[in-house]
Amino acid sequence: MKYAFLISCQLIWLGLFAQGSGIPEKIPVLIRCDDIGMCHSVNMAAESVLKTGIPVSMSVMVPCPWFTEAVDILKKYPEVSIGIHLTLNAEWKQYRWGPVSGAMAVPSLVDSFGNFYPSRVLLFDNHPKLDEIEKELRAQINKALRAGLKLDYLDYHMSAPVQTPETRAIVEKLASEYHLAISRYYNEVDVEGWYFTPPTQKADTILAKLKTLKPGGTKLFVLHIGLDTPELSALEDLNPFGPKEMSKHRNAEFQALVSKPFQEALQSKQFRLVNYRILNQEKGLKTMKRPPMN
Repeated sequence: MKYAFLISCQLIWLGLFAQGSGIPEKIPVLIRCDDIGMCHSVNMAAESVLKTGIPVSMSVMVPCPWFTEAVDILKKYPEVSIGIHLTLNAEWKQYRWGPVSGAMAVPSLVDSFGNFYPSRVLLFDNHPKLDEIEKELRAQINKALRAGLKLDYLDYHMSAPVQTPETRAIVEKLASEYHLAISRYYNEVDVEGWYFTPPTQKADTILAKLKTLKPGGTKLFVLHIGLDTPELSALEDLNPFGPKEMSKHRNAEFQALVSKPFQEALQSKQFRLVNYRILNQEKGLKTMKRPPMN
């Protein structure tokens, strides 16, 4: 008992010494790349990011035609943390997709052509049925699992799957059932401020955001990457709020992420790179909490 007491006192003293030693706490940084599988251009950008070796998280859009290519790429990099970018919208004028379940199985989720609606407003104006939303989101998870992807988390394209408390509850139910995390449920702090920044200024803006981070929570960088190719530049967003010349914006975010200054900054002693697989191991799914609804 005497020795146990002394050891306990020593541990407490060491903890207090570390806290007052002036050694700064490392800031956890989580990089999440969205829309993987949307098209070939996005997949090629994703593979270039994976080649850097950073512990990145990548969110996959299962209903999209280039999902199969995304699967082949992701399987080559077992260290990547993979999430399902739960999708209930198809926002491009020239490039549409529909539900994995089939349009006839979830008719309240699709337009007259059997495609997802381009916006949350149009989707919920059609009064989507909750059982059909669950059926479709479950189908997307199951398809990814059948394809052989090792999943760590869920998130949500254009926030449509978490539009209401009822739909958010469906996402939480599926996460619990499939033993997956949900992005932003580990008290992550979103780092934002470059979505509408001109492409020529994105790299400097994103780098400045990283370098000025302060301790407190896991810092979440959500990036939309892609190569500025004819395929991507041909796409036109049906939603009026999106930036014009989208391919240039996505290419700029990709270039910022793989740039030497940003990669070197990530390796700084003040940061610790994490992904959702790491958070699952360190924090545990039981610690997740629903964030405030926007």
